[in-house]
Amino acid sequence: MRFSALTVVRAGAAVLLSAAMNVAGPIRADEKLDVVRDVTYATRGEQDLRADIYVPRGDGPFPGVLMVHGGGWMSGAKWHMARHALTMAENGYTVVSIQYRLAPLDKFPAQIEDCKEAVRWMRRNAETYKIDPSRIAGYGYSAGGHLVCLLGVTDAAAGLEGLAAEEKDAPSTRLQAVVAGGAPCNFEYIPAESNALAFFLGGSRREKPEAYRLASPTSFVSKDDPPVFFFHGEDDQLVPRISPEALIKQLHGVGVRTEMYVVPGKGHITAFLDEQARLKALKFLDDVLKHGVGNNGADRSLAE
Repeated sequence: MRFSALTVVRAGAAVLLSAAMNVAGPIRADEKLDVVRDVTYATRGEQDLRADIYVPRGDGPFPGVLMVHGGGWMSGAKWHMARHALTMAENGYTVVSIQYRLAPLDKFPAQIEDCKEAVRWMRRNAETYKIDPSRIAGYGYSAGGHLVCLLGVTDAAAGLEGLAAEEKDAPSTRLQAVVAGGAPCNFEYIPAESNALAFFLGGSRREKPEAYRLASPTSFVSKDDPPVFFFHGEDDQLVPRISPEALIKQLHGVGVRTEMYVVPGKGHITAFLDEQARLKALKFLDDVLKHGVGNNGADRSLAE
Protein backbone atom coordinates (compact mmCIF):
# COMPACT_ATOMS: atom_id res chain seq x y z
CA MET A 1 0.00 0.00 0.00
CA ARG A 2 1.24 3.46 -0.82
CA PHE A 3 1.94 5.70 2.15
CA SER A 4 0.29 8.67 0.44
CA ALA A 5 -2.99 6.78 0.07
CA LEU A 6 -3.13 6.00 3.77
CA THR A 7 -2.50 9.63 4.62
CA VAL A 8 -5.51 10.60 2.54
CA VAL A 9 -7.64 7.89 4.15
CA ARG A 10 -6.82 9.29 7.57
CA ALA A 11 -7.53 12.87 6.59
CA GLY A 12 -10.67 12.57 4.54
CA ALA A 13 -12.40 9.19 4.36
CA ALA A 14 -14.95 9.94 7.08
CA VAL A 15 -16.03 13.20 5.48
CA LEU A 16 -16.27 11.64 2.03
CA LEU A 17 -18.32 8.69 3.23
CA SER A 18 -20.73 11.01 5.04
CA ALA A 19 -21.10 13.16 1.94
CA ALA A 20 -21.69 10.12 -0.24
CA MET A 21 -24.45 8.83 2.00
CA ASN A 22 -26.10 12.27 2.12
CA VAL A 23 -26.15 12.33 -1.69
CA ALA A 24 -27.65 8.86 -1.73
CA GLY A 25 -30.76 10.12 0.06
CA PRO A 26 -33.03 8.60 2.70
CA ILE A 27 -33.22 4.85 3.14
CA ARG A 28 -36.24 3.01 4.51
CA ALA A 29 -36.92 -0.61 5.30
CA ASP A 30 -39.87 -2.32 3.63
CA GLU A 31 -42.47 -4.85 4.68
CA LYS A 32 -39.95 -7.70 4.43
CA LEU A 33 -38.06 -6.57 7.52
CA ASP A 34 -38.15 -5.54 11.13
CA VAL A 35 -35.47 -3.01 12.07
CA VAL A 36 -34.44 -2.56 15.69
CA ARG A 37 -32.20 0.44 16.27
CA ASP A 38 -29.62 1.38 18.89
CA VAL A 39 -29.40 -1.94 20.70
CA THR A 40 -26.45 -2.00 23.12
CA TYR A 41 -24.15 -4.90 22.34
CA ALA A 42 -21.28 -3.91 24.68
CA THR A 43 -20.28 -1.22 27.17
CA ARG A 44 -16.75 0.14 27.34
CA GLY A 45 -16.26 2.40 30.35
CA GLU A 46 -19.14 4.84 30.15
CA GLN A 47 -19.72 4.30 26.43
CA ASP A 48 -22.49 2.04 25.22
CA LEU A 49 -21.69 0.50 21.83
CA ARG A 50 -24.86 0.21 19.78
CA ALA A 51 -26.12 -1.71 16.78
CA ASP A 52 -28.96 -1.46 14.30
CA ILE A 53 -30.43 -4.89 13.63
CA TYR A 54 -32.24 -5.77 10.40
CA VAL A 55 -34.30 -8.95 10.84
CA PRO A 56 -36.10 -10.63 7.92
CA ARG A 57 -39.69 -11.60 8.58
CA GLY A 58 -40.21 -15.33 8.63
CA ASP A 59 -39.31 -18.21 10.88
CA GLY A 60 -35.55 -18.30 10.33
CA PRO A 61 -32.97 -18.93 11.48
CA PHE A 62 -31.16 -16.82 8.92
CA PRO A 63 -27.43 -16.45 8.23
CA GLY A 64 -26.04 -13.48 10.13
CA VAL A 65 -24.02 -10.56 8.79
CA LEU A 66 -21.92 -8.28 10.98
CA MET A 67 -21.84 -4.93 9.15
CA VAL A 68 -18.87 -2.62 9.91
CA HIS A 69 -18.66 0.99 8.72
CA GLY A 70 -15.66 2.86 7.36
CA GLY A 71 -14.29 6.29 8.18
CA GLY A 72 -10.54 5.90 8.55
CA TRP A 73 -10.88 4.27 12.03
CA MET A 74 -11.52 7.78 13.37
CA SER A 75 -15.09 8.58 12.36
CA GLY A 76 -18.13 7.15 10.60
CA ALA A 77 -21.43 5.72 11.80
CA LYS A 78 -23.43 2.52 11.53
CA TRP A 79 -26.07 4.17 9.31
CA HIS A 80 -23.43 4.67 6.60
CA MET A 81 -23.85 0.96 5.80
CA ALA A 82 -27.65 1.10 5.56
CA ARG A 83 -27.90 0.43 1.81
CA HIS A 84 -25.66 -2.60 2.11
CA ALA A 85 -27.51 -3.78 5.22
CA LEU A 86 -30.90 -3.52 3.51
CA THR A 87 -29.72 -5.40 0.44
CA MET A 88 -28.57 -8.30 2.59
CA ALA A 89 -31.55 -8.29 4.96
CA GLU A 90 -34.12 -8.10 2.18
CA ASN A 91 -32.56 -11.27 0.79
CA GLY A 92 -32.69 -13.37 3.92
CA TYR A 93 -29.88 -12.30 6.27
CA THR A 94 -30.12 -10.92 9.79
CA VAL A 95 -27.77 -7.93 9.70
CA VAL A 96 -26.17 -6.38 12.78
CA SER A 97 -24.68 -3.00 11.84
CA ILE A 98 -22.43 -1.71 14.60
CA GLN A 99 -20.66 1.33 15.90
CA TYR A 100 -17.26 0.76 17.51
CA ARG A 101 -14.68 2.73 19.45
CA LEU A 102 -12.80 5.25 17.35
CA ALA A 103 -9.25 6.59 17.22
CA PRO A 104 -7.50 8.66 18.39
CA LEU A 105 -9.34 8.43 21.72
CA ASP A 106 -9.30 4.63 21.53
CA LYS A 107 -6.38 3.18 19.62
CA PHE A 108 -5.94 -0.28 18.11
CA PRO A 109 -6.81 -2.98 19.10
CA ALA A 110 -10.01 -1.42 20.51
CA GLN A 111 -11.72 -1.52 17.12
CA ILE A 112 -11.13 -5.21 16.39
CA GLU A 113 -11.96 -6.11 20.00
CA ASP A 114 -15.35 -4.44 19.54
CA CYS A 115 -15.97 -6.32 16.30
CA LYS A 116 -15.15 -9.59 18.03
CA GLU A 117 -17.48 -8.76 20.90
CA ALA A 118 -20.23 -8.03 18.37
CA VAL A 119 -19.82 -11.53 16.89
CA ARG A 120 -20.04 -13.04 20.38
CA TRP A 121 -23.16 -10.94 21.03
CA MET A 122 -24.72 -12.23 17.81
CA ARG A 123 -24.18 -15.81 18.92
CA ARG A 124 -25.45 -15.14 22.44
CA ASN A 125 -28.60 -13.53 21.02
CA ALA A 126 -29.05 -15.78 18.02
CA GLU A 127 -32.50 -17.02 19.02
CA THR A 128 -33.85 -13.52 19.71
CA TYR A 129 -32.82 -12.20 16.30
CA LYS A 130 -33.30 -15.41 14.29
CA ILE A 131 -29.57 -15.85 13.55
CA ASP A 132 -28.02 -19.17 12.65
CA PRO A 133 -24.89 -19.03 14.88
CA SER A 134 -23.02 -21.45 12.61
CA ARG A 135 -23.33 -19.09 9.61
CA ILE A 136 -22.04 -15.58 10.31
CA ALA A 137 -20.25 -13.29 7.85
CA GLY A 138 -18.37 -10.04 8.31
CA TYR A 139 -19.07 -7.23 5.81
CA GLY A 140 -17.32 -3.86 5.79
CA TYR A 141 -16.01 -1.05 3.65
CA SER A 142 -12.73 0.89 3.82
CA ALA A 143 -11.66 0.83 7.50
CA GLY A 144 -14.60 -1.52 8.04
CA GLY A 145 -13.28 -3.73 5.23
CA HIS A 146 -9.94 -3.87 7.01
CA LEU A 147 -11.61 -4.83 10.30
CA VAL A 148 -13.70 -7.66 8.85
CA CYS A 149 -10.64 -9.04 7.04
CA LEU A 150 -8.73 -9.01 10.32
CA LEU A 151 -11.70 -10.56 12.07
CA GLY A 152 -11.86 -13.28 9.44
CA VAL A 153 -8.21 -14.36 9.65
CA THR A 154 -7.64 -14.16 13.43
CA ASP A 155 -8.53 -16.51 16.23
CA ALA A 156 -7.79 -16.52 19.95
CA ALA A 157 -4.09 -17.21 19.33
CA ALA A 158 -3.66 -13.71 17.86
CA GLY A 159 -4.39 -12.10 21.24
CA LEU A 160 -7.00 -9.71 19.87
CA GLU A 161 -10.11 -11.15 21.54
CA GLY A 162 -10.30 -8.51 24.26
CA LEU A 163 -11.67 -11.01 26.78
CA ALA A 164 -11.18 -10.90 30.53
CA ALA A 165 -9.93 -14.14 32.08
CA GLU A 166 -13.36 -15.05 33.46
CA GLU A 167 -14.88 -14.82 29.98
CA LYS A 168 -12.72 -17.43 28.28
CA ASP A 169 -15.73 -19.69 27.66
CA ALA A 170 -17.52 -17.00 25.68
CA PRO A 171 -18.91 -17.80 22.20
CA SER A 172 -16.50 -18.05 19.28
CA THR A 173 -15.65 -15.04 17.13
CA ARG A 174 -15.00 -17.21 14.07
CA LEU A 175 -16.58 -16.09 10.80
CA GLN A 176 -17.79 -18.29 7.96
CA ALA A 177 -17.46 -15.66 5.19
CA VAL A 178 -16.12 -12.13 4.64
CA VAL A 179 -17.09 -9.30 2.28
CA ALA A 180 -14.50 -6.51 2.19
CA GLY A 181 -14.74 -3.40 0.03
CA GLY A 182 -11.96 -0.84 -0.44
CA ALA A 183 -9.95 -2.60 2.27
CA PRO A 184 -6.40 -1.81 3.42
CA CYS A 185 -4.84 -5.15 4.33
CA ASN A 186 -1.15 -4.62 5.13
CA PHE A 187 0.46 -1.90 7.27
CA GLU A 188 3.96 -3.35 7.46
CA TYR A 189 5.04 -1.48 4.32
CA ILE A 190 4.42 1.95 5.83
CA PRO A 191 7.72 3.87 6.02
CA ALA A 192 9.27 3.13 9.40
CA GLU A 193 9.41 6.77 10.53
CA SER A 194 5.99 7.79 9.28
CA ASN A 195 3.43 8.97 11.83
CA ALA A 196 0.52 8.84 9.38
CA LEU A 197 -1.13 6.03 11.35
CA ALA A 198 0.04 7.06 14.82
CA PHE A 199 -3.50 8.27 15.63
CA PHE A 200 -4.66 4.67 15.14
CA LEU A 201 -1.66 2.45 15.95
CA GLY A 202 -0.02 4.56 18.65
CA GLY A 203 3.18 5.64 16.91
CA SER A 204 5.34 5.05 13.87
CA ARG A 205 6.13 1.55 12.64
CA ARG A 206 9.62 1.89 14.11
CA GLU A 207 8.12 2.73 17.50
CA LYS A 208 5.25 0.21 17.40
CA PRO A 209 6.23 -2.64 15.07
CA GLU A 210 4.02 -5.18 16.84
CA ALA A 211 0.93 -2.99 16.50
CA TYR A 212 1.53 -2.69 12.75
CA ARG A 213 1.96 -6.44 12.48
CA LEU A 214 -1.12 -7.24 14.54
CA ALA A 215 -3.26 -4.77 12.58
CA SER A 216 -2.30 -6.35 9.23
CA PRO A 217 -4.60 -9.16 8.01
CA THR A 218 -1.68 -10.41 5.90
CA SER A 219 0.05 -11.44 9.15
CA PHE A 220 -2.46 -14.18 9.98
CA VAL A 221 -3.46 -16.06 6.83
CA SER A 222 -4.04 -19.79 7.27
CA LYS A 223 -5.72 -22.57 5.33
CA ASP A 224 -8.83 -22.59 7.55
CA ASP A 225 -9.70 -18.93 6.90
CA PRO A 226 -13.20 -18.27 5.57
CA PRO A 227 -13.92 -17.41 1.92
CA VAL A 228 -13.53 -13.71 1.13
CA PHE A 229 -15.20 -11.51 -1.49
CA PHE A 230 -13.38 -8.26 -2.24
CA PHE A 231 -14.71 -5.34 -4.24
CA HIS A 232 -12.61 -2.34 -5.14
CA GLY A 233 -12.90 0.73 -7.34
CA GLU A 234 -10.84 0.56 -10.52
CA ASP A 235 -9.82 4.18 -9.96
CA ASP A 236 -9.54 4.10 -6.16
CA GLN A 237 -6.93 6.70 -5.21
CA LEU A 238 -7.34 6.27 -1.45
CA VAL A 239 -6.64 2.56 -1.04
CA PRO A 240 -4.60 1.12 -3.93
CA ARG A 241 -5.84 -2.21 -5.26
CA ILE A 242 -2.45 -3.76 -4.55
CA SER A 243 -3.41 -3.88 -0.86
CA PRO A 244 -6.29 -6.41 -1.08
CA GLU A 245 -4.45 -8.16 -3.93
CA ALA A 246 -1.60 -8.95 -1.53
CA LEU A 247 -4.05 -10.64 0.82
CA ILE A 248 -5.74 -12.46 -2.06
CA LYS A 249 -2.39 -13.87 -3.15
CA GLN A 250 -1.73 -15.21 0.33
CA LEU A 251 -5.22 -16.69 0.67
CA HIS A 252 -4.93 -18.37 -2.72
CA GLY A 253 -1.58 -19.76 -1.64
CA VAL A 254 -3.18 -21.73 1.20
CA GLY A 255 -6.26 -22.76 -0.78
CA VAL A 256 -8.85 -20.33 0.57
CA ARG A 257 -11.60 -19.31 -1.85
CA THR A 258 -11.49 -15.62 -2.79
CA GLU A 259 -13.18 -13.47 -5.40
CA MET A 260 -12.56 -9.86 -6.39
CA TYR A 261 -14.86 -7.53 -8.30
CA VAL A 262 -13.10 -4.47 -9.69
CA VAL A 263 -15.78 -1.80 -10.07
CA PRO A 264 -15.25 -0.27 -13.53
CA GLY A 265 -14.36 3.41 -13.58
CA LYS A 266 -15.17 3.96 -9.91
CA GLY A 267 -13.16 5.51 -7.11
CA HIS A 268 -13.21 4.83 -3.39
CA ILE A 269 -16.58 6.43 -2.63
CA THR A 270 -18.39 5.61 -5.86
CA ALA A 271 -17.40 1.95 -5.55
CA PHE A 272 -18.97 1.99 -2.08
CA LEU A 273 -22.27 3.13 -3.62
CA ASP A 274 -22.17 0.77 -6.60
CA GLU A 275 -25.25 -1.45 -6.89
CA GLN A 276 -23.50 -4.20 -8.85
CA ALA A 277 -20.90 -4.54 -6.10
CA ARG A 278 -23.68 -5.09 -3.55
CA LEU A 279 -25.41 -7.65 -5.75
CA LYS A 280 -22.20 -9.55 -6.40
CA ALA A 281 -21.48 -9.56 -2.66
CA LEU A 282 -24.98 -10.93 -2.08
CA LYS A 283 -24.46 -13.71 -4.61
CA PHE A 284 -21.16 -14.62 -2.97
CA LEU A 285 -22.76 -14.84 0.48
CA ASP A 286 -25.64 -16.89 -0.94
CA ASP A 287 -23.16 -19.31 -2.52
CA VAL A 288 -21.11 -19.68 0.64
CA LEU A 289 -23.64 -19.43 3.49
CA LYS A 290 -26.82 -20.74 1.89
CA HIS A 291 -25.46 -23.26 -0.62
CA GLY A 292 -22.10 -24.21 0.94
CA VAL A 293 -20.10 -23.56 -2.25
CA GLY A 294 -16.37 -23.54 -1.48
CA ASN A 295 -16.88 -22.71 2.16
CA ASN A 296 -13.88 -24.16 3.93
CA GLY A 297 -14.48 -21.61 6.71
CA ALA A 298 -17.99 -22.86 7.51
CA ASP A 299 -16.58 -26.19 8.68
CA ARG A 300 -14.33 -24.65 11.30
CA SER A 301 -15.20 -25.51 14.88
CA LEU A 302 -17.01 -22.73 16.68
CA ALA A 303 -15.36 -23.95 19.86
CA GLU A 304 -11.96 -22.78 18.67
